[in-house]
Amino acid sequence: MNTDPIPNQPLLRPWSSWTPRYLTAISPKQFGHYFTDVLIIGGGLAGLRAAHEIHPSLRTLILTKDKLEESNSTYAQGGIASVWDPEDRFDNHVADTLIAGGDLCDNKVVETVVREAPDRVAELIRWGTRFDQHDGQIKLGREGGHSHQRILHALGDATGKEIMRAMIAHTRQQPHTEISEETFTLDLLTMEGRCHGAIASIRGGKPVFIWAKETILCTGGCGQVFRESTNPRVATGDGHAIAFRAGARMRDMEFMQFHPTVLYIAGSSRTLITEAVRGDGAYLIDANGTRFMGEYDERLELAPRDIVSQAIVSQMEKTQSPCVYLTMKHLDPTHVRERFPGIAKVCGSFGLDIAVDAIPVRPGAHYMIGGCEVDTQARTSIPGLWAAGEVTSSGLHGANRLASNSLLEGLVYGAIAGRNASECASQNPSNELRVLPIESPGLARSDQEIDLADIRNAVRSLMWRNVGVKRKEERLSETIQTIQQYCSYVLSQNLDGIEGWELQNILTVSLQMAVAAQERKESRGVHFRIDYPAVDKTHWRKHLTISRTG
Repeated sequence: MNTDPIPNQPLLRPWSSWTPRYLTAISPKQFGHYFTDVLIIGGGLAGLRAAHEIHPSLRTLILTKDKLEESNSTYAQGGIASVWDPEDRFDNHVADTLIAGGDLCDNKVVETVVREAPDRVAELIRWGTRFDQHDGQIKLGREGGHSHQRILHALGDATGKEIMRAMIAHTRQQPHTEISEETFTLDLLTMEGRCHGAIASIRGGKPVFIWAKETILCTGGCGQVFRESTNPRVATGDGHAIAFRAGARMRDMEFMQFHPTVLYIAGSSRTLITEAVRGDGAYLIDANGTRFMGEYDERLELAPRDIVSQAIVSQMEKTQSPCVYLTMKHLDPTHVRERFPGIAKVCGSFGLDIAVDAIPVRPGAHYMIGGCEVDTQARTSIPGLWAAGEVTSSGLHGANRLASNSLLEGLVYGAIAGRNASECASQNPSNELRVLPIESPGLARSDQEIDLADIRNAVRSLMWRNVGVKRKEERLSETIQTIQQYCSYVLSQNLDGIEGWELQNILTVSLQMAVAAQERKESRGVHFRIDYPAVDKTHWRKHLTISRTG
């Protein structure tokens, strides 16, 4: 395995010329103020795990955009990866992660996360998580890219739901931790290069200043940037956008992982069909009933997600069909229905019996690998700001995330971020809680009404067509030009309300993704360029970084 350091390549563009620093006017004299020792933005698994590391003597405030249950963590079906079987080894999990990552992983980070996994899983069990068992032992599954059975599941195909149930209950028992649900974070508050908290709107009310000694960003992903996505409605890239506006260094923004199998029924919401279905032996067939994965990879349906997604899109093009199909009719029907009760229920609502009928699927945006760059201690490039989970680029996933490593990353890095933020908040006497003279005039108000929903739909469709599974120069250029046009008038206006702020964040993240995708002139991991189909180990084994200020 390659252990050479991976350099950063900055994207030198005048980013500050098109994006505002703050989405709303900032004036300490006009807004209310709240003070806390540690502020955690995001109530998914990474945020809740971080909260458990904060010393009880410190006040902790968790902001979550919706209810605590509405996060990518809750919707995770597949499971959590950990070396649990005595026949498995840490080295095996490390090797599988590095292979899937397209030679762009940080070896040290991979080692740390993999070796901490059993302890973090044991914590979940102590805190009340009930993983699936057989004869008194935890059942282990296998998913694409894994060499051993090491995937722990809960409730069959609702692992995230069960983990979050236990974590939410455990977090609510912490007397020093306050949770503010339905709170939209507009921006981070920075002064002289340091983060001092955030400005947020509680239940759609007037924004308030939240001052904190240390801030931890755990806002999750940005799948809603694309028309086809497994992510919940709230995953609009808010954390990626506010970190960028605050001047944080963003990295690997071209790497969005597309899940190969998303239920595709016209007019319905897109539902993930977990990797574990293929792990249990499901076949992928095309519109003609042909099992096609053998044409693309010898690992068949258990190839890594990037390969399966690209194969599905190619087969759809070859057969001129809008989808392919998963079939489990060759498997024991009782086992299939018991193993995947959630999927069986969803498909059943459309008249499909998963044990008998072919399930129509196609890829969808699933997991954002890129994000706010963090080091091994969960530090961002902004002092006072830590980050964990899907909003970050930690180096664990490289160019392609190995299945079921995402919940694991949230646990490990959430713990690291919480531990370090707690220590800094406790030991830094100069970091006092006080109102700072941070001022911003805000954006202009326009008399011209903007159809926010129309622009949002247009951007998401554009990103899906041109920055989806397959990419090429002309389409990326078209995307960048179009998004810049939208930015020229949408990002220059004061759009009061969550719908407007979300659109501004979607545009901010979309442009970064499109520019980074255009810049990387090779194919690596989840980033596939039709015009540059090969991996370029000589010129492109490096990370692309973007910052508003540099």
